[in-house]
Amino acid sequence: MKKLLLFILMLSWCAPVKGQAPEGHAFTIARVKYDGGGDWYGDPESLPELLSFVRRETLLDIAPKEEVVELSSDNLYSFPYLYMTGHGNVRFSDREAERLRHYLESGGFLHVDDNYGLDAYLRREMKKVFPESEFVELPFDHPIFHTAFDFPGGLPKVHEHDGKPAQGFGIFGEDGRLMVFYTYESDLGDGWEPMSVHEKPAALREAALQMGANILIYAMTN
Repeated sequence: MKKLLLFILMLSWCAPVKGQAPEGHAFTIARVKYDGGGDWYGDPESLPELLSFVRRETLLDIAPKEEVVELSSDNLYSFPYLYMTGHGNVRFSDREAERLRHYLESGGFLHVDDNYGLDAYLRREMKKVFPESEFVELPFDHPIFHTAFDFPGGLPKVHEHDGKPAQGFGIFGEDGRLMVFYTYESDLGDGWEPMSVHEKPAALREAALQMGANILIYAMTN
């Protein structure tokens, strides 16, 4: 029943961000390549693993491989969903910040996954994008934690790092739509990668993949 519901939701979805869908698939997602020296390319096997899980478990007609996009690229609006990660510095030019704001206000969605050490730089740069907005922690009853798989306690804690709790933060548009979802101290990407890379317990890796699927489904149906 859950898979049937997701299939119906997908059929009813129409991407607000205009762009040509990849051949043979309804849509594809993109990883953001940014300046500043941070490793935007971190966890390279994570997204293909997540996309394989999503295709298998939810019936979303999503391309099995992500693209790479720069915020200055003409292709930006071809992707309804952007993923961004890394450990270190991030830097947006004024033009990139302006384009990202327009992309998000036009219906796009950005998921930022802190791979540890990203937080201070991300918050600084997002102030360029939305100087009037702050990240707001999402309560555990927010639908993003319950779209296909239930996470009553919020984000799974995939990597311990410095022991802080995993938190999900959002930036909302004037219409109340969640435009940016920031997964902090969770490190979902480590959980998405093959077990041989990080040697996470199978149950924890499954939880990370399920939460990733929730984020994708929520973004594509809201």
